[in-house]
Amino acid sequence: MGASLKEQRHSNKAIKMLQDHEIETVAVGLREGEVKGVSIEKVGTEFEDIDTITIYVGEDRLEVSEDYLIGLKPKRMIFNPGAENPRLAKRAKEAGIEIVHACTLVMLSTGQY
Repeated sequence: MGASLKEQRHSNKAIKMLQDHEIETVAVGLREGEVKGVSIEKVGTEFEDIDTITIYVGEDRLEVSEDYLIGLKPKRMIFNPGAENPRLAKRAKEAGIEIVHACTLVMLSTGQY
């Protein structure tokens, strides 16, 4: 969540690294486009069988998408540095979603993903 076409953004790097690790990836962002063969879709796009949502959007801009994210019924949510969101984390935990506060790039690099 928070996918960007800008190569310097961590969300862009995460898409590429997930692909490098052969992890099936879908992306949601403000602007549609493509990163390393992964289409960036808009909020509201329905997906099924989501294992992990990795979040790169700040709390102030994510409030309108909280119901959408919880409704995707992921097994876990990773809140990357700068995307901490106590309200969403609480709601997700209450919905039975595992909460992780970590950097997706580091997790992938160290085999902890």
